[in-house]
Amino acid sequence: IDMLKRAGARRIKGIFLVAAPEGLRAVEAAHPDVEIYTAAIDERLNDKGYILPGLGDAGDRIFGTRL
Repeated sequence: IDMLKRAGARRIKGIFLVAAPEGLRAVEAAHPDVEIYTAAIDERLNDKGYILPGLGDAGDRIFGTRL
């Protein structure tokens, strides 16, 4: 979002498939002018920052990264 704003974007909309309340609050606090649309809001983040009970780290799962 910061990069878009530096490039001159004025009407930014965030469209998310899955989000956690903590992430939504962070975006809203940092960018109150950005409209947010979210398909699903999961319960919370765990201590690793994974969305619970949902995706965990989808990228790691897709590419088989061992943590």
